[in-house]
Amino acid sequence: MKNESVKREKFVRLAEGRTQAALNAIRKIGNLSNMRAYEYTDADIKKIIKALKDAVSDAERSFSSTGEQSDAFKL
Repeated sequence: MKNESVKREKFVRLAEGRTQAALNAIRKIGNLSNMRAYEYTDADIKKIIKALKDAVSDAERSFSSTGEQSDAFKL
């Protein structure tokens, strides 16, 4: 029982930290929408959004089975 408690505590600690880091990174991506500071195309935005959705889908699959994860993001 103690081992399960330790594993649970470790999962919660890591999940909270990693989820917060992912949310912060997504907010930073949102900051790129400032057209006074950046130039981008609709195609760039579609690629970014698709990559984020694919990553979420990969994460969902990894919790339900041993699915493969996609490669690093590139524009």
